[in-house]
Amino acid sequence: MKRLIAFVVAMLSLCVMLAACGGSASGSSASPSTPSAATPTAEPTPEPTPEPYEANVLTGEKKDENYPEGQRITGIMINNIVAARPQRGLSKADILVEIKVEGGITRFMPMFVDYKDIGEFGPVRSGRDQFFQLLLPFAGLYVHEGQSVVMDEYERNFNYQDLNIGNVGNWGYRDNNRVNWAGTTRAGGLAYEHTLYANSDLLQEQIEKRGTDMNRSYNSTFFKFVDYNEPARDLSNSRDSAYSDKYGPIVSDGEYVEIEHSQSYKTRFNYDAASNSYKMQMYYYPDKSWRDTIDEAADNAQLAFTNLVILYTDIHVYPGHEGTDLQCAEYGDGGVGYYCYGGKCEKIFWKKGGPQDPLRLYYANEDGQCSDTQLDVNVGKSYLTVVDVDSAENFVHTSNSVG
Repeated sequence: MKRLIAFVVAMLSLCVMLAACGGSASGSSASPSTPSAATPTAEPTPEPTPEPYEANVLTGEKKDENYPEGQRITGIMINNIVAARPQRGLSKADILVEIKVEGGITRFMPMFVDYKDIGEFGPVRSGRDQFFQLLLPFAGLYVHEGQSVVMDEYERNFNYQDLNIGNVGNWGYRDNNRVNWAGTTRAGGLAYEHTLYANSDLLQEQIEKRGTDMNRSYNSTFFKFVDYNEPARDLSNSRDSAYSDKYGPIVSDGEYVEIEHSQSYKTRFNYDAASNSYKMQMYYYPDKSWRDTIDEAADNAQLAFTNLVILYTDIHVYPGHEGTDLQCAEYGDGGVGYYCYGGKCEKIFWKKGGPQDPLRLYYANEDGQCSDTQLDVNVGKSYLTVVDVDSAENFVHTSNSVG
């Protein structure tokens, strides 16, 4: 019995020793194990929040700290009859519009994001609906001296009486000493209607005096601009640069651009690669010369634009207004045009529809017809003209600049 008890005790001791030592397959002993610390889960790096796309409504450029957020844009009617040149204030325009009016002459409508930054402008002239219809979709402030009977109808039909300032002669001033291209002053025979000017301070006084509502927020830009975070669009490699129509390649040379509005009124541009801009000149028919289009209020600086947009449509006399030759630009059916940038010109299409519909530009498709894709306009200042389709055959765009 004692032997049995001793044997059991010995076996129990051996089991305790084996449990304490824990043998391994290789016969080596292992260190006592300790609980391992939990591996921390790596937190994903948060993606940076992109800045919202905040573009200047007229240039597509990124808004800066001086941008007049929530403010209506402004369009001003400026005289462009030969006797009224040179003008003031045009160099400040974000978009400069030129369209034919009566008598084959053209008129300007510079458009500004901030009316407080224009400075002096003029000579101011009367309003016309072909300009107003481009401004209307953006509810812009329209500034002019008088207006045509058709423009008067537009003002009433769209309840614009309190949204424009149409009698600059009541608060502007006359510069009877200004000297025009012909070297003429008021004393020398310059007509009274070519001497009316105003400035930003006087305009602001009128806005405050009239209680004109200048509040407006825009959810789209005037053109569909290239994102200012992206490189400019190279027309040589445009989506339609490989396309042609019966007239030739869709994209072709455009270092020299000449536009005929009428036999006596022509505008041309020379591309300057150093500044990536088109320098503007106008035809002076009395001596058949070309002269730089300058801004007297900006040390006679020559006007220059990043973009040129030339649109063709039927322009004709309003029925019943043959005696005054009042011109009607047909916007409803759209048409063809050209977009010029960087020394190249691209054939495009455009649509507008009704007066309250914004202007839209489109690429050509592979058949040389209007596509469904809106044109991407590079950021910067633009010259925009609407031209009679009868003058389309006289449009010139070549690789040869002229002096």
